Amino acid sequence: MSDLISKIKALAETHFGEILEVRRHIHANPELSFQEHNTADFIEEKLKSFGITNTQRIADTGVTFCLEGKEKGKTIALRADIDALPILEANDVPYKSKNEGVMHACGHDVHTSSLLGVAKILSGLTEEFNGTIKFIFQPAEEKSPGGASILIKEGVLKNPQPETILGQHVMPLIPEGKVGFRTGKYMASADEIYLTVKGKGGHAAMPETFVDPIAISAQILVSLQQVVSRMANPKIPSVLSFGKIQGGNINNVIPEEVKIDGTFRTFDEEWRKKALQKIKDISTSIAESMGGSCDVNIASGYPFLVNDEAYTLRNIEAAKNYLGDENVVELDLWMAAEDFAFYTHEVPGCFYRLGTRNEQKGITSGVHTPTFNIDENALKTGMGLMAYLAINELKN
Repeated sequence: MSDLISKIKALAETHFGEILEVRRHIHANPELSFQEHNTADFIEEKLKSFGITNTQRIADTGVTFCLEGKEKGKTIALRADIDALPILEANDVPYKSKNEGVMHACGHDVHTSSLLGVAKILSGLTEEFNGTIKFIFQPAEEKSPGGASILIKEGVLKNPQPETILGQHVMPLIPEGKVGFRTGKYMASADEIYLTVKGKGGHAAMPETFVDPIAISAQILVSLQQVVSRMANPKIPSVLSFGKIQGGNINNVIPEEVKIDGTFRTFDEEWRKKALQKIKDISTSIAESMGGSCDVNIASGYPFLVNDEAYTLRNIEAAKNYLGDENVVELDLWMAAEDFAFYTHEVPGCFYRLGTRNEQKGITSGVHTPTFNIDENALKTGMGLMAYLAINELKN
């Protein structure tokens, strides 16, 4: 495989300049979830320039196509997400977002441009593999219910059905040139919690005339911490956090209601279901005991992400062959969520991390921040490694 590695690395180097410009174009023209019309058009235009004309739209702004090897064989899938976030970019770069208040702050521009690079590399290496590679450019990773769930319902994992699926995501904690893997459970499920605590408003100096939803909310928030600290199995990582509370607008007026928004994350579907019910029961019972009420709305989010052990181990060994042992690191559990998880509950999947950090260049900001950026040399690794992992899997 050393000759194949040399070929792929040479092609990644050759195509780097073009894929760099692709990344910068996408970064400068970000679009929010379910609105990626221009991005999808651009993806199809670039693929046509590579000689790939068999693309199909799915879920309106998704793009998919298959690349065939020299002979029939198994099918694998490669996925990139294409949407951006509602964040005002603070970077001072020539390719800064032109769409004010929208930014590729999670690296989806990197994922998309890298997968386009993979398509260009592999379209010139079809004699090197048998089988089929299904490319998936997926919309709306950042917004529930997640583009992955919609694409699955619309048949993206059928006709042909892939035997494995591979995805990569930028990681600003890992230096450029390195990648990270983890077998088994990797990322948490994520559900959105919306509480509306209702009381009776009134003058703050007359407590006998009102039912205070702020006091009720305080009691609910304190009590809900027991869902993780006293009700969860300590062997199952769980997080319950509330990031938003709104109620009232003046110091001496008690409001009619208080709104509380939060998130619950874990790694076990049975416990997830029980915990969400406990959140509902505790919130409603406390509110009622204090003379008020609480409406609980739980928006079911992404499941936990599990990397198939055998498939991931194959990818780890292949990555070491491609990059060297010292450039492949082991990842910790990650309490963030990712809609790639939906795929991993349908077919064996592997979701790995692409290092983008460069401290000497000052590229250290985390994802979902206004100053997130990457060492663009990571694009060589992003497209080259994924191309190699794809062929390696088809040769297995």
